[in-house]
Amino acid sequence: MIRWGIIGLGKIAHKFASDLLLVDNTILAAVASRNQQKAQLFAEQYSVTSYYDSYFSLLHSDKVDIVYIATPHNLHKELSIAAMAAGKAVLCEKPVVVNCKEIEELLQVANSTKCFFMEGLWTRFNPTIEAILEDVQDGKIGKISHLQADFSFRAIYGSNSRLFDPLRAGGALLDVGIYPLFLAYIIFGMPKRIEASSILYDNGIDLQTTILLEYKHASASLMCGILVDSDVTALLYGSEGSIHIHRRWHESDGYSIIKNGEKADFLYKKKGLGFTYEIEECNSCLRNGKLESAKWSHQNSKDLILLLDSIREIVGIRYPFEK
Repeated sequence: MIRWGIIGLGKIAHKFASDLLLVDNTILAAVASRNQQKAQLFAEQYSVTSYYDSYFSLLHSDKVDIVYIATPHNLHKELSIAAMAAGKAVLCEKPVVVNCKEIEELLQVANSTKCFFMEGLWTRFNPTIEAILEDVQDGKIGKISHLQADFSFRAIYGSNSRLFDPLRAGGALLDVGIYPLFLAYIIFGMPKRIEASSILYDNGIDLQTTILLEYKHASASLMCGILVDSDVTALLYGSEGSIHIHRRWHESDGYSIIKNGEKADFLYKKKGLGFTYEIEECNSCLRNGKLESAKWSHQNSKDLILLLDSIREIVGIRYPFEK
């Protein structure tokens, strides 16, 4: 039995908790919020026996094997390091940290404590994405020369919204831009050149960012934002056909291959909301004594943060707490 704890009890924590209940030999043993009433209500909703009004109280609980960190981005490094220092395995919601400096500090602790650590990039483990990666590897659509992906939604400004708060590393790029960037990375690897432009809010966070990645024999055009609702689609164009990931592509239940004028659909109905697969990956790694996942490694997380840092440097996004 793998005993999980959750720190930070916002919307994504609710989705994660509901999927956790679907995974065999797994229990949600404890939850923590800085608001005791919120922690109690969350615990009651998911039949959790232990709840805390302090993140650090959960980290020192002997009832938890692995912690899912679902707080805003700016707290990821501090809480991940504290969890590993307390001997806990960690699944930290994406983006794993805010910048390259933080990922280096975090992974040093992971190496020294010998605790399992993984970034919670749940799309990587979606059966649809897994199948597409196999098809790409097998050359089902030939040599891919271009990828197009977007992820944008219309966010309503609020004084308490983390999306518009630079102190909580708000903006579109880190929150949803990471998804199309991940897809380009997992298909092509690291680009040789990056172009980007952003629409910035008065406080410096990005409301919309467009990205062009150039590779030796391919390119990727990406868009993210919190200004408008986009189709949230992704397309891969190859020399022998194309792959259209069904919307919303980052959580899709299938894709289509269009080849020689014919369309073939491939459907992969998710278990729950789709978080079950990253939970199962963590459980498998823990049971087999692994310190990182082969499917989404520490190096993968470092590469993705480097790309995000490079884009922020180009468009001029910098958070007040960064030195």
